[in-house]
Amino acid sequence: MTLEQIYDNIAKYAPDFDRGLIERAWKLAESAHSGQVRESGEAYIIHPLAVAEILTELEQDLETVAAGILHDVVEDTEITLADIEAEFGPEIALLVDGVTKLMRLRFQSKAQQQAENLRKMFMAMASDFRVILIKFADRLHNMRTLDYLPASRQKDMARETLEIYAPLAHRLGIFRFKWELEDLSFRYLHPREYYSLVAELRQRRAEREEIMHRIIDYLSASLTEAGLKADITGRPKHLYSIWQKMTQQQKELSEIYDLTAIRVVVNTVRDCYTVLGQIHHLCKPIPGHFKDYIAMPKSNGYQSLHTTVVALKGNPVEVQIRTWDMHRMAEYGLAAHWRYKEGGKGDRQFEEKLAWLRQFMEWQTETKDTNEFIETLKVDLFDDEVLVFTPKGDVIDLPIGAVPLDFAYRIHTDIGNSTVGSKVNGKLVPLDHQLQTGDIVEIIT
Repeated sequence: MTLEQIYDNIAKYAPDFDRGLIERAWKLAESAHSGQVRESGEAYIIHPLAVAEILTELEQDLETVAAGILHDVVEDTEITLADIEAEFGPEIALLVDGVTKLMRLRFQSKAQQQAENLRKMFMAMASDFRVILIKFADRLHNMRTLDYLPASRQKDMARETLEIYAPLAHRLGIFRFKWELEDLSFRYLHPREYYSLVAELRQRRAEREEIMHRIIDYLSASLTEAGLKADITGRPKHLYSIWQKMTQQQKELSEIYDLTAIRVVVNTVRDCYTVLGQIHHLCKPIPGHFKDYIAMPKSNGYQSLHTTVVALKGNPVEVQIRTWDMHRMAEYGLAAHWRYKEGGKGDRQFEEKLAWLRQFMEWQTETKDTNEFIETLKVDLFDDEVLVFTPKGDVIDLPIGAVPLDFAYRIHTDIGNSTVGSKVNGKLVPLDHQLQTGDIVEIIT
């Protein structure tokens, strides 16, 4: 990663930008981190530059990119926050300060300590939403380079990432971060399952890609003939989501049919429904597999039409249809709106998307009751899953409606197969007892 690459990225969305701010940030960071190396042996400056690159992929403003370059200097060097403010002004200093506070958090597996640390995380975000974007970029690069840490630290960071950062990215709609963070965490928390799945998918890759290309060509020609302009691409499902489905449904990979998805991006909402009708005319839809997230968006702002159809030679395939604005929101969530928000006011859509975050922040500053915080966290942050605890305090995520037997299989197939009973919060319960976030689950074998 070089400064020129960062400049090239910025030029794609801000062609007339002034390089001066970024260059000054780089010079200070390079000087401050001089002589420091990462666990890989690389010069430390590689990391803040990589963080800045990720922020430019999110098309963030120059102040955010500069703060990304400077995010470690107060924590790891002799440079003070006052020095940052004197050189770059109060805006960048506040961003660096917010990230520095997050650096000092150490998440624990125990529920109450975890809630207290989450409270601090939200308080750090309250000053400026861009703080969490910088922290996400920092965590993503650290996860990408986790190989150089000892195994125990790898697992600790991966668990923290899967339990805290990935769900928060989901709640904020930043799916590009969520997907990669989950897959990287999966690799270090369950390496045997991860590499086994990678190997099995690799064996079937050529067959899947051939089918995918034929379906895309068929749909593209058909939509063009009907006078519909659309961008059609195929994407593989993410490893962690495939493994979750295999585990939850107790299926082999060969029994999971929706390993890839077709994405159709069009210009208008009207085009979305027109394309949907055309696809259903061309391919038989599978009943019960249509969802209209345009008419009823998800709570994090996600919008698309989802349908699963029987395509060529009887192959089922999931199709997602959305506009370009919806696509940007699906990839980057609230980050997609931030750089268009002028002076902190006036962007009604952005304010609506931030409504949950602001309300949560305002509430959490008023309460000192950790238990109350946990209860609110159940509803607001992890609204599409339940988080339960092992007797040792480790967090296990399960889908809404999960029962103790699902918990047992999530731990290990052998445990699930040998389960004869369960306790929830110290009390015997039937194996079909519905679990709630915060439950402590013990399996009897």
